[in-house]
Amino acid sequence: MIATKQRIRLPSLFIATLMLNAGAAFMWPLTTVYMNKQLGESLTTAGIVLLIMSLLMMVGNYVGGILFDRWSPYKTGILGAGLSLAAMITLIWYHDWPIFAILLFIVGFGDGISLTVGNSFAATITHKSTRQVFNLMYIGLNVGVVIGTLLVGYLMDFGVTVVFTVTTFCYILLFVLMVTEFKVDINQQHSERKNGGAVPKVNLQVIWLICLMVFTIYASYSLWESVLSVHMTNLHIAFKDYSLLWTLNGFLIVFGQPVMNRLFASRKLSTQIGLGVTIFAISFFLLIFASQYSAFVIIMVILTVGEMIGFPGLPAWIDGLAANGRKGKYQGMYNVAISLGRAVGPLFGGLMIDYFSYRALFLTVTLAMLITMGLVLGRNRAR
Repeated sequence: MIATKQRIRLPSLFIATLMLNAGAAFMWPLTTVYMNKQLGESLTTAGIVLLIMSLLMMVGNYVGGILFDRWSPYKTGILGAGLSLAAMITLIWYHDWPIFAILLFIVGFGDGISLTVGNSFAATITHKSTRQVFNLMYIGLNVGVVIGTLLVGYLMDFGVTVVFTVTTFCYILLFVLMVTEFKVDINQQHSERKNGGAVPKVNLQVIWLICLMVFTIYASYSLWESVLSVHMTNLHIAFKDYSLLWTLNGFLIVFGQPVMNRLFASRKLSTQIGLGVTIFAISFFLLIFASQYSAFVIIMVILTVGEMIGFPGLPAWIDGLAANGRKGKYQGMYNVAISLGRAVGPLFGGLMIDYFSYRALFLTVTLAMLITMGLVLGRNRAR
């Protein structure tokens, strides 16, 4: 019988975050290529599958938050990790059309639950500051993404079954951690969450505005994963050089994030996030003028600096604004905003390019991020 722990251990939370994001990073770049090249499905069909997967991840984000608050944090974590693991094991043996898509939807829903559970458990940690905890989780997320994106290209040479097997290993470790490390004694805290007071109206308004800003940020960020690859190849830049930018992004975050954490440890979260989002938004404005690969490298560095400064503090800020009875719910809302932005961004980018231009697209998303950030900071000052 597994003993109940007094608190979640930070290394366990870090490894769980790493495994979840490594597993997801294996699947995202694989899906379109596998469906188009090996299953013979159109790019439109692949896009629809990814959209549905994103939508189900959003549902999982929300359901995970509600179940964490109202049911059992421990059982919710096992449910999310268990669903993803069961689907991945099945994918090893059955990955033809349409079973591949159906199992992918289950993985998306399970991952959505696990993401929110991870954030919500992080919010229960009291022996470290909330900012330190979420900074560490952000590093874990990016280490996972670097591992997944680096390995999937090499593993595909050995066949899709090998990719699914290695991905399953990540989800096995995640499930084992959920079972053994996340059985935490938070009964008193959980009771407080159930009976906690309502979130003050102004705090709620700030939370909603933060979610709106997060939506614009991740809708913009998703352009790097979709239309930017086409834009750069149109400029006669090799696809492998585009891929190297993501490796640069990952390594900058893994090695630069601890430095940023120290630099901004004493700053107000609102100030830190405002600066980070501004730098991040400016990088998209600079894309209007980029035509050489060296320019894209510089812009990726600027984007990553803004990301390192502004992004890790977002869930910590929401946690500080939420009342005890709503922490899981609002961490779920935060993750829904991320998933929705990632789902809508590529479609919005495609429509803007079809009807306007790349320059119009980059200017639009820059303004959207800056305007929503201004709304957040303005409303926050009224608290």
